[in-house]
Amino acid sequence: MQGIQLITTELFAEVEAKAAASPRLRMNHNFHSGPEDNPHRMLNVLLRGTYVRPHRHVTPAKSEAFLPLTGRVGIVCFDDDGTVTGTYLLDAAGPGRGIDLAPGIWHTVLALSDVSVCYEVKPGPWEPASDKDFAAWAPAESAELVREWEALFS
Repeated sequence: MQGIQLITTELFAEVEAKAAASPRLRMNHNFHSGPEDNPHRMLNVLLRGTYVRPHRHVTPAKSEAFLPLTGRVGIVCFDDDGTVTGTYLLDAAGPGRGIDLAPGIWHTVLALSDVSVCYEVKPGPWEPASDKDFAAWAPAESAELVREWEALFS
């Protein structure tokens, strides 16, 4: 039926295959119809080793929610200097089932299982030039930082 999108294991497999083919080791599947929609709803498939550069949403201020549907993810939050201020383990099997981040919180997301599928919601619209404020203290790509941050959950 038009206007209804099911979240299925088949969809997980399709997006996982795209993530495996991506050098970034992650892929999203949008449920919203375009960048102007509000809110944005998507699946994010994260494979172990993916690097999500620490960022925050300030222009405009946007909250962000993550709910793992499969696997385990770690959320690491930072202060303005890059010091870790909190670590949050989210697991589809519980007890930490999701997180809602207020606007302006520096954060990254780590895949702590081989495959993690998260449902993400944040306000639209999406403007590529201002969607994310990337942390100047974190490089664009860093497998070394991924390993360092994963160790916070060991």
